[in-house]
Amino acid sequence: MTQIVIQDTLFLIILVALSVPLGSYIYKVMAGKAVFLSRVIAPIEGGIYKLMSIADEDEMSPKDYIFAVIVFSIFGLILVFGIQMLQFFLPFNPENFHAPSWDLAFNTAASFVSNTNWQAYSGESSLSYFTQAVGLCVQNFLSAATGIAVLFALIRGFVATKKTTIGNFWKDLIRVLLYVLIPLSLVLALLLVSQGVVQTLSPYGEVVSLESGTVQTIPLGPAASQIAIKQLGTNGGGFFGLNSAFPLENPTALTNFLQLLSILLIPAALCVSFGKAVKDSNQGRAIYAVMLILFVAALAAVTINEYYAGPTFQGVMASGSMEGKEIIHGVGTSALWGTATTAASNGSVNAMHDSFTPLSGMVLMFLMQIGEVVFGGVGSGLYGMIAFVILTVFIAGLMVGRTPEYLGKKIEPFDMKMIALIVLVPPVFTLLGTAFAVLMPQASSWLSNSGAHGFSELLYAFTSMGNNNGSAFGGFSANSIFTNMVGGMIMLMVRFVPMIAVILLAGNLSNKKTVAASDGTLSTSDLLFMGLLIAIIVLIGALSFLPALALGPIADFFTTIK
Repeated sequence: MTQIVIQDTLFLIILVALSVPLGSYIYKVMAGKAVFLSRVIAPIEGGIYKLMSIADEDEMSPKDYIFAVIVFSIFGLILVFGIQMLQFFLPFNPENFHAPSWDLAFNTAASFVSNTNWQAYSGESSLSYFTQAVGLCVQNFLSAATGIAVLFALIRGFVATKKTTIGNFWKDLIRVLLYVLIPLSLVLALLLVSQGVVQTLSPYGEVVSLESGTVQTIPLGPAASQIAIKQLGTNGGGFFGLNSAFPLENPTALTNFLQLLSILLIPAALCVSFGKAVKDSNQGRAIYAVMLILFVAALAAVTINEYYAGPTFQGVMASGSMEGKEIIHGVGTSALWGTATTAASNGSVNAMHDSFTPLSGMVLMFLMQIGEVVFGGVGSGLYGMIAFVILTVFIAGLMVGRTPEYLGKKIEPFDMKMIALIVLVPPVFTLLGTAFAVLMPQASSWLSNSGAHGFSELLYAFTSMGNNNGSAFGGFSANSIFTNMVGGMIMLMVRFVPMIAVILLAGNLSNKKTVAASDGTLSTSDLLFMGLLIAIIVLIGALSFLPALALGPIADFFTTIK
């Protein structure tokens, strides 16, 4: 256990150390300031603006910004769907894969456009290299960039005074892609390739087993390029079905560390960017600290349960419950990865969550159920956390009889309606999806376990889809028309309804005047407020999901106690 604590501590130290300069860099990029890559990228950026007829002064109203986001996302949905249905006729298909079923193609397209990357398929047995690279990998970049763009639209709403515009979506999108996501992904992909992660267009290979003499097929493909952005963009979709538990996707301890770091790096850095953008670094630090506190608490709970509460084996397997885990990763790294991927809306896995102990599974579910605001998805996690901050400010204002204010803007009824949509839409669709699935006559055939654990598998699946995460317990058979269609619609709704609410909130805030702070203004960066914020987040999650959790992992815990 001491070794695990040291590992986790070093990981968090490195994460914080790297996130601070990256956060400053992202702020400069989105503010249009010169950075060290400007000499190389600025001419390309300018050429794209010229091609798209975008002038420096072009800005959008909230409605125009929403229109751009939705049209762009619909185009991506149609493109990814079409590539899958036509993949047999497209190039780079050495295994001659045919099109998936239409419902699975829709689900996959909705999944990647919504930054969920829920996968009801194994990529190496159903998708061509072209589909993976041009369809899914490209969408990994675009969906991540969209989330960050919307975050900065909200930030401009706090900074602006009596303005009717919140920036330009196309400029935000292009800047994130050119200056942040593409350079970081290129560096990470090269590092992964150096460690043995596969990156090739060659057909699948065949090897003869030394022991049995049987022929084994080795799936190949342009994996490293997709793995880099799947982690950095908190997408999570694996190139191979086993995701980051597959040796060609995550072969060494170094690739495991790099991918783990990549999952949280940009979401953590955006807290720093936020503080600089609103010209009050204390606000960014407070949010960052709350995220870290919740993350460490969840990590401790998962690690302790996996180390002490599961079945153990004597000898080399004596250090905790190793069921469903790779020996190269062990209990500690598997617990760290599971916590990071469910906290950060990433969804990639290096161990089977279905094999985690019941209380560990509950913690992983709860990290998603609170809206994935503990770092969360790139952009979406932070604007979700800001929604909780505003909700906390509103509740505190009611307690003392003052009009709530945050960052110099009065919080009024329209703002709270948008906050309600941001906070409540994911749990509503998660619970509705779970309820409808339970009522289906064939529900039991989708599960590999019965009883409380079987319900946990189903609840986890719709929690993952209902919060744009994408991970799965591993015991749920996801490829059915019901799951594909209902799940696809849920993934789109919980991505774009809160996103539209964020943009409308940004527009309303931008149109307000700034109110000077007074002696009665609530501090939103001290320890008291941070404690209240944590309590509100946990309380909202508990009120929404405690009954469902009681039927699933909590009941599973008590029925498995010997």
